[in-house]
Amino acid sequence: MNDLTYIQKKFIDYIEIIMKSNKLSHSYLIELGDSSLDFPFVLLFVKMILCPDSICNINGLNCNKCNICKLIDEGNFPDLEIIEADGMQIKKKQLLSLKEEYQNFSLIGRRRVYIIREADKLNPSSANTILKFLEEPEEGIIAILLTKNRYQVLDTILSRCQILSLVDSTEVSTVDDSIIRFIHYLISGDDLFIHYKEILDSMLPEKTVAKEVFDSIEKIFIQYLSGHENKQFSFLNSCNREHLLSYITIIEEEIPKLMYNINYKLWLDSIFSRFVEVK
Repeated sequence: MNDLTYIQKKFIDYIEIIMKSNKLSHSYLIELGDSSLDFPFVLLFVKMILCPDSICNINGLNCNKCNICKLIDEGNFPDLEIIEADGMQIKKKQLLSLKEEYQNFSLIGRRRVYIIREADKLNPSSANTILKFLEEPEEGIIAILLTKNRYQVLDTILSRCQILSLVDSTEVSTVDDSIIRFIHYLISGDDLFIHYKEILDSMLPEKTVAKEVFDSIEKIFIQYLSGHENKQFSFLNSCNREHLLSYITIIEEEIPKLMYNINYKLWLDSIFSRFVEVK
């Protein structure tokens, strides 16, 4: 793959980590910058999910070996459905038709994928329909929702998806020492609870600060996993890459819950417990 932007390379590195570590989720929301330029990379992810050949054989945006990749490129693969807005909205009947179609088993492979373009155009009725689909995922069915702005997608849907991005964002160059100290506690496991009072009083005193801290930590982990060198984060060299991926997933799943009207300390206990379980 030549002439990739940094963000495209980061996206590819990250989805390769997902596939190689067998951490495939049942639902993803992918932020796009330019839809026409970024959509081939979404299809690359789909090919990684559906292609029968080893991920190591992917070359360019196609493995060049199987008929599946060719059919995906042509828009003719039966185990891939792409939903687009009907006018200004994605309508309930489109998703009911998708659910009915996906009640049938695949005749080709063990996985099926559906893509919803412009997921921010889901109306209340269609959003409720897809929400039920996401809450009770069928084995082997992978949802990929696309949007140019994740914050225009309903929180209830956002909270059920792992978020990936093809949108360039400011790289983390230097961070506050307290965040580095918190990351040390995080990757050490039980240290989160040993230092609980310090963390609560000085690092994560309330929701808004907690969201900013965890957003920074997620960017640090993604930046590190993408191979971007930064001496300040060299201590992560001793970490298991799968563990870092798990931390990212936990942050993506828990942060939307933080914005709800919930008990902050209970939420903190919950996310800390999930972090400790990674070890």
